[in-house]
Formats: sequence, C-alpha cells, structure tokens
Amino acid sequence: MDSQINIFTLVALVVAVVVIFMLRNVLGRRTPDDEARIDRKIRAQQEQERIAAKDKVVAMPRRSGENAPAPVVADAALADAEARVKAFAAGDVAIENGLMQLSRSDASFDPKHFIDGARQAYEMIVTAFAEGNRKVLKDLLSKEVFEGFSEAIADRESRAEQIDQSFVGINKANIVEAEVKGGLAQLTVKFVSQLISATRDKSGAVIGGDPQKIKEVTDIWTFAREVASRNPNWRLVATQPQN
Repeated sequence: MDSQINIFTLVALVVAVVVIFMLRNVLGRRTPDDEARIDRKIRAQQEQERIAAKDKVVAMPRRSGENAPAPVVADAALADAEARVKAFAAGDVAIENGLMQLSRSDASFDPKHFIDGARQAYEMIVTAFAEGNRKVLKDLLSKEVFEGFSEAIADRESRAEQIDQSFVGINKANIVEAEVKGGLAQLTVKFVSQLISATRDKSGAVIGGDPQKIKEVTDIWTFAREVASRNPNWRLVATQPQN
C-alpha cells in the first residue's frame, strides 16, 4: 500500500512539473508586438528622465578670469547714442566730436533732449531774472553765475527799478561748442529769442527798453554737468553779454 502511494505521488509530481513548465513557456513567451510595446515604453521613460535632469541644471556664475559674454546691451546703447549724435550734428565735425565724447561717457545722452531742456531753462532763467526770483535762479545756475545775477538784481532793487517783460519765444537754439574735460561736460548754446522788455524807475516811468516793441536778443550760454554724477541736471556756468 505504501509502495503504491509512493508511485502515485511520484507520478503526480512529475505531471505537475511538466504542466508548470509548459505553462511557463506559454505565458512567458513574448510576441513581436509585445517587444515593440516594451521598447517604446522604455524609450519614453528614458526621455522623461532626460528632460527632468535637464530642468534641474542651474547655470553657475562665471569665475573671475573666465571669458564672459560680450555686453551686447551696452554696445547697442552706445551705438544708438552715437547714431543720435551724428544725426544731430548734421556734418559739423567739431560738434560731432565733442558730443561723441559725451555719448561715450554717458550712453543715455540725447542732444535733442538736451536742447529741449536748455530752451526751457533759458526761458525760466530770463523770466526769473526779470522778476528778481533768486530761488528759481539758484536751482539753475552755478554758484559763480548765481552770484553775478544776484548782484545785478540787488543793484536794480537798490534803485527801486523794475523790469516789465514778456517772453515771446525762442527762434533758434543751437549747440555751438561741446567738450568733455576732466569728467566735466560743457555744452555751449546760442539762443536767438524775442522779448518785450522795459525797465521802469520807482515812479513807473520807462527808463529803458520799449513796452510795445518786440526785440530780438542773442545770448550764448554754457551749461555743464559732471558726467559721473547721478544728477542728470545741467547748470548754467557762463554767459556772454546780450547784443
């Protein structure tokens, strides 16, 4: 009986092993479609890992001594400033050279913008001087020029004289000299303006000028500013007598 049981058991074990082996061969076999699908899945996973690794890369700052990229923005700004200067100078070599010096020191400089500001400053200064407004003058003039204007106002006040003036307009405002020396930029402007001006004594009688006549006046003024200064404002540093 024990012998029979052993034989049956052995046969059952052999059959089980054969069945398992056959199932394994059938279930574990890959078809060409399976292989292609698995390959695509592996490639997609590798691509995702590559992209994720690329996103994690952080550009490190360059060490001193390493070649840095060219300052494209700065070069473009300077080229633009020089183009503005050439267009403004209109072939006047002396003015172009002086303004080019200034542009190389300050790429934000625009000669047209300067002239617009100079015209406004001229009207403000002429009007403030006629009114005796020292406060306005102090903000627009250098110390030396302010002292000269202030003395002239004080002399007029000592005689109780007044200036009646109407500013008609500026016909011309041209840069006639330009230079940068010792970090100081100086631009000289020739103004041709029209004024109605009359000086009255303390009784109100006209002692100079004509309150009914427009007069053409020519002034040559020099404005200056330190190129390295953060203050963009120009100040009047010199004047030539009116005609």
